[in-house]
Amino acid sequence: MTEQKYYEFLDYAQQREVLFYYVGYFSQNIISTMAETVRLHLETNGVPASTRRRLFSSFVEMAQNIVHYSAASLPSPQDGEIRYGSVCIGREGEHYFLLCANPVEAAELERLRSRLESLSQMSLEDIKQAYKVSLRAQTPAGSKGADLGFLTVARDASAPLQSSFRNGGPDGKAMFYLKAII
Repeated sequence: MTEQKYYEFLDYAQQREVLFYYVGYFSQNIISTMAETVRLHLETNGVPASTRRRLFSSFVEMAQNIVHYSAASLPSPQDGEIRYGSVCIGREGEHYFLLCANPVEAAELERLRSRLESLSQMSLEDIKQAYKVSLRAQTPAGSKGADLGFLTVARDASAPLQSSFRNGGPDGKAMFYLKAII
């Protein structure tokens, strides 16, 4: 990237009120450090406590989903696998937004699409009820948790989650994008 392109990138991010952006490999240690940075930024900028909690919670869930489900990984002796993706926090008018992206196996697209479409049709009360049920249920096959990540982000969001997929590359992977408005 040329210096000029980098300046353009920085200007673009500032004009769109991007507060935090990371693209690269994620590990538990990296998530911890990023989470602390996000927490401090939100506190020092006077973001109301309830908004801070929802932003922080959703940020951590999105980053955890990258660590658990990104289809691009590297082995790491200290941290287990580290996985590739990106996460972004910014402002749009009166609201904050969170964006994340990571590669997924093409075989996972329909399952993800179905899960997110059904979630987007749920009311906040339905989401809260599904969250409670998931807490008590056994971990679903193929899940790295109690299947709470999307439910947590949807519960914290002030609008239905937005998602898209970009089919893909020669490796058979697709790019998964998720956006939450807080």
